[in-house]
Amino acid sequence: MGSASVGRVGGARIGATLLACVAEHGSAVHPYVSSETLLKGPHAARNLADAVHFLCTLHGRHPGVIDHAANRHVEKAARAWFATATAMSAAERAYLTRLAVAAGPLPSTPGAGDNDAAVRHQRHAIEMLAQSERKGCALGAALALAADWTSIRVVLDAAARRFGLESYPYGLEPESVRGLADEIAATASVERALLFGAEQIALQHRALWDLLEARAEARGDD
Repeated sequence: MGSASVGRVGGARIGATLLACVAEHGSAVHPYVSSETLLKGPHAARNLADAVHFLCTLHGRHPGVIDHAANRHVEKAARAWFATATAMSAAERAYLTRLAVAAGPLPSTPGAGDNDAAVRHQRHAIEMLAQSERKGCALGAALALAADWTSIRVVLDAAARRFGLESYPYGLEPESVRGLADEIAATASVERALLFGAEQIALQHRALWDLLEARAEARGDD
């Protein structure tokens, strides 16, 4: 992600830089996320089911990234943001669970054992980020998840339409992510930690979409 990950952000507001990092490295730019194969093609039902089940593995358990990070921040601004974000996170976990039930079983896919191990490793890596003792890292991870979830929600809402469930508006605006990052990042070390946590979440999500695309190809769903 360039120099923003290794030094002070040169006068730019850190919140904007964090959002740019997520936009550059996260779900929105992965071609599979907006592909016909995933969203509308003849095998979209099983591809969406695949995505829902793997997202459940990654983010469907409590406590999640945002819950872990909330326990590491006592600043007034962070407490206010986390009050909203933890409620949103609980609602999204419930949404994922309903979608997984409606989608039915995980689609049979060659190499499934290796795929399961890969996503469990991702979940462990994300949990470690969210519980990091490095000041700012867990918050960066939580902010990146909240920001990237906007793109993930497009897929979840497509799954809801496919499986006959109602969706509801996603409750966190990018402006809240930007504002909290700006307020918390008082030093260069905190800036770096925020951006590191954010980048790692974005990259883990990119890796998940890589895996899901490969699974679709292995099933002959492309």
